[in-house]
Amino acid sequence: MPPKSDLAHVTQLASLNFLASKATRAEFSLGDAGLQLHIEPHAPGVYRLRAGLPAALLPEKPSARAKAHAEMLLAREEPISELFVSSIADGTQDGWRLEQGDTVLELSHSPLQFAVYRNEDCVMQTRLGSTLAHGSDGQGNAWQFDIELDGDDALHGAGLSDGELDRRGTEIISDVPTDRALPLLWSTKGWGVYASSVDRIQHDIGRSDADLYRLTVQGDVLDLFLFVGEPAEILNQYTALTGRAGQPGLWPMGVWLDQAPGQSVDETLAIVRRFREQQWGLDVVQLAQPAPFGFQADKPAFEWNADRVPDPRQLITQFQEANIQLVAPSFPGVLAGTELFDEWEDRGWLLIDDDGNALALPGCEASGGRPFGLLDLTNKDVYKLWSERHRQLFDDGLGGPTCDAQFDIPDGITARGGESGAVLRTVYPMLARQALFDAVAGHKTPQEGIVCSADLFPSVQRFAWQTGPQTGNDWQALEHTLRTALSLGDSGVPFQAHSLGSAAHSTAGMTPELYIRWLAMSVFSANFSFQSLPALLPDAFDAETRELVRHWLQWRYRLIPYVLGIIEDAVRSGQPVQRSMALAFPNDPVAQVWDTQYLLGPALLVAPPLRPGKQVQVYLPEGDAWWDLNTGWRYEGGTTWTIEAGLDTLPVFGREGHMLCLGPTAQHSGEFNSARILDEVWMFGMPEHSPVVMRNKIRVMQMQGSSYIKGLEGLRILPSEGLEVKRRGAEVRISRAR
Repeated sequence: MPPKSDLAHVTQLASLNFLASKATRAEFSLGDAGLQLHIEPHAPGVYRLRAGLPAALLPEKPSARAKAHAEMLLAREEPISELFVSSIADGTQDGWRLEQGDTVLELSHSPLQFAVYRNEDCVMQTRLGSTLAHGSDGQGNAWQFDIELDGDDALHGAGLSDGELDRRGTEIISDVPTDRALPLLWSTKGWGVYASSVDRIQHDIGRSDADLYRLTVQGDVLDLFLFVGEPAEILNQYTALTGRAGQPGLWPMGVWLDQAPGQSVDETLAIVRRFREQQWGLDVVQLAQPAPFGFQADKPAFEWNADRVPDPRQLITQFQEANIQLVAPSFPGVLAGTELFDEWEDRGWLLIDDDGNALALPGCEASGGRPFGLLDLTNKDVYKLWSERHRQLFDDGLGGPTCDAQFDIPDGITARGGESGAVLRTVYPMLARQALFDAVAGHKTPQEGIVCSADLFPSVQRFAWQTGPQTGNDWQALEHTLRTALSLGDSGVPFQAHSLGSAAHSTAGMTPELYIRWLAMSVFSANFSFQSLPALLPDAFDAETRELVRHWLQWRYRLIPYVLGIIEDAVRSGQPVQRSMALAFPNDPVAQVWDTQYLLGPALLVAPPLRPGKQVQVYLPEGDAWWDLNTGWRYEGGTTWTIEAGLDTLPVFGREGHMLCLGPTAQHSGEFNSARILDEVWMFGMPEHSPVVMRNKIRVMQMQGSSYIKGLEGLRILPSEGLEVKRRGAEVRISRAR
């Protein structure tokens, strides 16, 4: 893989000249290089900038490969807004003003500079004299785009981080697996940028120059989207542009158990029975690596490993009888040194090198440590075969797959579609995830299903079940998994499932206090899994700890209607389940300092303890009042408090004007009554907002100082102090107590 580097032979594009405009596009020439710049009003608050040679910007007939890559990156290709273009000639700077609604993009003629305005306030501008550059980085054509930073720019997104959520001072490269990159970056000042490309993207976020964000994109065409608005609106527009998450369904929202490496099915079933006996909720078992099924050594049959699973039908039946769904690992490969490897190498169904020889990667966990060749998923026949073989497994009762396919593919490897280098490293995990999603959900209406993976790539937010890291078994590991979830949420990924501890690390640091704190945070998250290593199971601890486990798992199942409602909302708005303070409160700089607090959906503020002890400091953001779920006390926003939190409590605060709808206590999702999903409603002050809840049919209307709510029939209602509830048929009236 090429080293990180800046462009060689850079040409600064120093001037801009107007060519033509219409409602959906303005066209400019870039200096004397024969290049053009096209700007579209892609959506309200979204400008699309495309730079390159005219023939590349407006090809007569895009290639099939180009169309396929565009579909991977964009869910909506055509602009849906309109542009008003006017010239600027104020005596000091000539240029053009491109307006749509309350946002403006100003372009200066010479020297070239861009400035973005929202309601007449400048929220972003490029660096004067080095706004846009074109050159070569040794791999082909590439572009540089430079944005000037100031002290108020806190920059978020760009992928996974286990440290600071503000990405300033970092450098991130899209196709370097360890960088864990994603393409969206945004500022709390109200701007964002997304480079739409499957080629290499490099973010230098104030690392080389503290006052500069430099975006470097390989390719003949620069395709850049500028977003203007609050961070939540940027995520909304970004996910509308690139695609939004599918639905996971009900059973994946229950508690998971990860089988320990080397553990037998009978041992795992015994643990499931202990969970049931102790009334600890459980819905899903995820089988351990290696993959229990795959292509056979001498034929293309896709079968279970008979040594590990002698009777697959009996296996699935045993777990289903315990009301447990099974998830199992897979990998898109064929073991090296087998007849099938040689046959598919000859057929061209595996990724190959420059000499036509199939790539053989070193063994991984999924392959049982044996070297393997990668299926060429750019080949439609191979893609279809791999997807259809998995569909049969799911039709037979397997709940879903887990598959990590972000391999470090060398530069000399080429796919049938012509992809190689950074493009292939980016495209491959996208194809693997999509093929499995097609298998598990593509034939359903609506598409509902999960594919568990830790892979990150452009448009990863289209898939709901992102796997969290196995970080360790100490307090730092707890903070690590929380920060990764918040950073992924900032990057447009709606969902990360946490692991409660790690079977791959020493368990010496996992104290009862840490175990319960980790569990409580995980309960108030998208979801989580227990590890079936004996030292990390609830019955490894004392009776008091086991009772606390039961307490928190009851909370988890009661929260499912709310958490699944947040995910359903992500399909409409792109907002993540766990929302960072910067995303939720971009205008409160104090809140952003408290970066391990988060909003769970729109209604709940969670401040998980990340250190031993009962006292927890909490900052309640300004602009709202907050209601303590544990005491019912009301606090004004913009204040800091020290909360006493025993192990049976978690600092959680309801946002005034919102409601929390809770389901009944259950041991697994099969106990949910589809006709009565909800059991109880908690109100935080006078209701102003319709609640977030799965299959939401509850609506709030305000009139003359009271709130009128439809959809609460048969539910217990707990109003805040000072409010009273009156029922009239299907309508509930909430008013001030007299």
